[in-house]
Amino acid sequence: MAPYNRELADFLRRSRAQCDPERAGLPPDGRVRRVPGLRREEVARLAGVSADYYARLEQGRSINPSPAVVEAVGHALGLDEAGLSHLKDLVGITTTGRPSRTPSVQRLRPGLHRLLDSLDTAVPALALGRQSAVLGANRMARALFADFDAMPATERNYTRRLFLDQDARDLFVDWDVQARAAVENLRLDAVRASDRQATEALVTELRKRSEHFDRWWQSHRVHQRTHGSKRLLHPLVGELTVEYETLSLPGDSDTTLFLYTAEPRSASAEALSLLASWTLAGPTTTPGRSHD
Repeated sequence: MAPYNRELADFLRRSRAQCDPERAGLPPDGRVRRVPGLRREEVARLAGVSADYYARLEQGRSINPSPAVVEAVGHALGLDEAGLSHLKDLVGITTTGRPSRTPSVQRLRPGLHRLLDSLDTAVPALALGRQSAVLGANRMARALFADFDAMPATERNYTRRLFLDQDARDLFVDWDVQARAAVENLRLDAVRASDRQATEALVTELRKRSEHFDRWWQSHRVHQRTHGSKRLLHPLVGELTVEYETLSLPGDSDTTLFLYTAEPRSASAEALSLLASWTLAGPTTTPGRSHD
């Protein structure tokens, strides 16, 4: 680690403050808690390390904890799988498989483009790359969310659009849930990013231009998007809920495929079917959306 790991210190402090002493299995000790969460010495006791050792770790000191200690601290703080993975990345004990050199511009392989297109009217599909850049979208995804292909390359970013495009706020009924999850996923990936400069540029822009992004970024929560649902109010087919599954590509850890479906025979499935019919009729952009 670097002599002072600010990100590690911030993450440990915030994680400790979010812990419930009762859920951690700590009996009442009669002392008044002036701040929420666990005390440092309590985390140390739960993790089986000295209070001084944990204090130095939380201060971001260069002490190079072992994988076993990191696991113990993560469990003491009640971290989920994404949180524990983030903690390991922060202390530098995991190998992410990403190249250390500055990567080139990301592009989808022709075969992946064909895969997206083969799902065309059946399943909306997106391919996201580093910093949640939209690398590809089939006709159904463009009709459901936005015509990313028509946007300038610098604006073709899923997280950026969520925060800076009013159309995205109007589209997502559960915008705050989706936007916060995007921040937490970006926070998780930022430590692993091989091109830190691009990640920092995106984060700096969004922190300046969005109070929501800035507040959620500072909370230092992390989340790994693997599956979930989105509630939409589509300008053409009305309200619907889609569920998504993510697919990671072996040999290309920087690219993730997102596939969207609806519950069979539901109103949402009927809305998707109507949208598919509309995409076959001609345009691939969503009515009422701006693409400047």
